[in-house]
Amino acid sequence: MTTLPAPSAEALVTSQALCAHIRQTITQAGGWIPFSRYMELALYAPGMGYYSAGSHKLGSAGDFTTAPEMTALFGRTLARQIAELLPQTGGTVYEFGAGTGKLAIDILTELEKLDCLPEHYIIIDLSADLIERQQTAIRSALPHLAGRVSWLSQLPDQLDGVVIGNEVLDAMPCELLHWTPEPLQRGVALDGDNFVWQDRPIQDPALQRQAAALNIQQAGYISELSLSNTAFIHTLARHLVRGAILLVDYGYPASEFYHPQRHMGTLIGHYRHHTVDDPFFLPGLMDLTCHVDFTAIAQAGIDAGLDLIGYTTQAQFLINAGITQLLGELDADDSASYLPVVAMVQKLLSMQEMGELFKVIGFGRGVSIDWQGFAQGDRCHTL
Repeated sequence: MTTLPAPSAEALVTSQALCAHIRQTITQAGGWIPFSRYMELALYAPGMGYYSAGSHKLGSAGDFTTAPEMTALFGRTLARQIAELLPQTGGTVYEFGAGTGKLAIDILTELEKLDCLPEHYIIIDLSADLIERQQTAIRSALPHLAGRVSWLSQLPDQLDGVVIGNEVLDAMPCELLHWTPEPLQRGVALDGDNFVWQDRPIQDPALQRQAAALNIQQAGYISELSLSNTAFIHTLARHLVRGAILLVDYGYPASEFYHPQRHMGTLIGHYRHHTVDDPFFLPGLMDLTCHVDFTAIAQAGIDAGLDLIGYTTQAQFLINAGITQLLGELDADDSASYLPVVAMVQKLLSMQEMGELFKVIGFGRGVSIDWQGFAQGDRCHTL
């Protein structure tokens, strides 16, 4: 059995304060909250949640590593796709959940090389701690471009440009359902001071409809359904007057997401580079995520009047957009710097690593439907 690293005393105090806050929330709600509410508090409770308490989340010292942290070629390749689209819009890049700011730095660096800098690069983030880190990193790496970057905590009234989000959808609170075989909403109750599962009949009509539409007859089947994901797409569409939406995340089409063999769902915790099955483990110190149902994402975009441009694997998108050409521009004779980059690119592209599990989906409004990233290997037919 793997022994997980112990948290610091300071971190443990934060987790205990969050647990007390969640217990109080459950009590005030009559003894039960839906899992989506628990996940929201665990991740975003002010000053205590995972994304708002100031812990180091990304990279080797954190809990997980994202593609931008692995190699600058990820962001530089995305920038090539952005450069194709940006001149067709009002010239702004909008990034959701920018992490450490590394993706913004790499995108801006490449766009400058391509002579296609945006008028504005707007980061929309809810974490004050991460915003502070982003500002420090961008000002240090790109002092001459820092004036183009600004931060918002909510959507502007209108979006006219290119919207990007890397691993944003998976961090949105999801509903947890348990089929018995009729679907019940799984929530969190208390047994003393401990959090425990408790199922209740679904009250939300929208959740009822979507759960019924899945037509799952398997008793004991547990899975997620994200109303937050689809609401996010509808909100983007409502604000997008012209431009493109490019989202990268891990997940499946509905036929794979709700496959009979995936009967325990996809909900997982990430703690110090370990995966944890128990979502009640050290609340506030562990990331909670669920995979993305890309069929639901695609349908939400279409229903909201967007053009579904393409859907493919991360590997195919990056190859289409030119990551191998960028790799070829590096100095192969400098093995000390070249070989680690090759290893990271291999991880981004490998079918056994991130290449197949991670997908890219694109939507447009008032822009060309021919995007370099989806030129080959489009999988929209699988949705």
